[in-house]
Amino acid sequence: MVLCTIFVDITIILFGINFYLLSLRNHYKKVYVCMLLLLLQESCSKVNAFMTYRYTTFSKTLNLVIDFSILNLALYTCFVVENPERIWMNVPEQYRKEFLLLNLTWFYCSTSCKLYENIFRRDAIPTISITLKSLLGFAFLVFVQMLVLPQFQLSNYFLLCFFALLCFFILAWKTTFLLVRKPRRWSLIKFKRIVVVGAGTQGMDLYNYIEKNKHLGYEVVGFFDDNVAALPIANNLVLGKVADCMDYVEQHNIAEVYCALPDIARDKILMLMEESDKRMIRIKLVPDVKDYFKENFMVEMYGHMPILTPRREPLGDKANEVVKRAFDVAFSLAVSLFLLSWFIPLMAIIIKLDSKGPVFFRQLRSGKNNRPFYCLKFRSMSVNSDSDSKQATKGDARITRVGAFIRKTSIDELPQFLNVLMGDMSVVGPRPHMLKHTQDYSVLIEKFMVRHFLTPGITGWAQVSGFRGDTTETIEMEKRVEADIWYLENWSFLLDLKIVVLTFWQAVRGDKKAF
Repeated sequence: MVLCTIFVDITIILFGINFYLLSLRNHYKKVYVCMLLLLLQESCSKVNAFMTYRYTTFSKTLNLVIDFSILNLALYTCFVVENPERIWMNVPEQYRKEFLLLNLTWFYCSTSCKLYENIFRRDAIPTISITLKSLLGFAFLVFVQMLVLPQFQLSNYFLLCFFALLCFFILAWKTTFLLVRKPRRWSLIKFKRIVVVGAGTQGMDLYNYIEKNKHLGYEVVGFFDDNVAALPIANNLVLGKVADCMDYVEQHNIAEVYCALPDIARDKILMLMEESDKRMIRIKLVPDVKDYFKENFMVEMYGHMPILTPRREPLGDKANEVVKRAFDVAFSLAVSLFLLSWFIPLMAIIIKLDSKGPVFFRQLRSGKNNRPFYCLKFRSMSVNSDSDSKQATKGDARITRVGAFIRKTSIDELPQFLNVLMGDMSVVGPRPHMLKHTQDYSVLIEKFMVRHFLTPGITGWAQVSGFRGDTTETIEMEKRVEADIWYLENWSFLLDLKIVVLTFWQAVRGDKKAF
């Protein structure tokens, strides 16, 4: 506890120094004191739990201190840029009150977005997403302050520079933190301890799922079941009979009980629910529906009626669809204006000098809702009659000298940005296949056609996950389809950005499956 007290004291001193540099004259000291009291209360509330959640508390405090330090460093840098003659001098009072107000605004936005919660459990993309939400909320509130507070006198130039610096350094710091935490992430999480009642197939499926998905933050302590001898489960995981469950939960500080008993054990399920209510123990029921559904169904309630949907589709939301289309148009327009406008004439000359035939290769491929469209590519093969039925393979004799290079570097795909502008394709999505492949694989692979719910893309999650290139083996196509369906169910704008960055990196590094 001594170490805890020292840690809290250091935290308060750091915050104190940080805000003292921006504090006002005596008639503003009350605001400063209130801020320190709030921070003191926040820190002291963590003291008792510090030994249990020491890494989480440390990381949360570290993020707080560094974020506020970055914010104030950005403020002071912009002040010096605007007033170079005052470098190393005290900040004038007319700046200090605005600076303090900006600190309070950031404190409100970051805590409202829960930026400093679940430091280890939250994945990388959600962490960056919440950081961006905090920055956008902060920018909006500062804009409102400019409109309603006449005493807010920071110039537009000052604020523009400040936001640019703040966004760059905050995002750089968050990315660095995510990279540093990655190797030991799971060992630093304080998992919520749970028990499972019912060690049958349903209970074991739940146990295996939790073990594979550590980001859920749960640890299965063990099972309770009355018929363990007939079940395939290790004895060290069996804690007792069903009737012993609630006593064990109370004595060992278990957070939740998951009941995975079969429907025929209705009396035991009702008993557990009654006991949990009496003892204020949280219980969750795991319905036995595995014989009816083999999908990850999404459940919606229409009154008292559960409606099951086979999969979650974020792009079914019109707002998400608009965001994705806006990104497609903006990105493709930039590529078309700044790259394709001069690169297409250059490639036309090179391709024509290398071999006879057209500059572009147009091929009918399967689009959204399985509607065919003409996919554009730079021609990389000599003109042949097999292009619509035979997939390119390594060492394919049809590939020209220039074609070998542009296929290896994925340059041949660049004209597809014109397909994106026309609405036939997206920057990110499942890769479109030739019509014959769609026809063949739709018979061999059960969920093959599901990928056509989405607009096909120039690149996709399957491609950056290593499932690009030749798919002569059905298992390779199954993995590609599985990745495409995962993308359909987990789409986000930040995921699209991640895939674009990984695609660029693969193009620079080279991909052995590109030929």
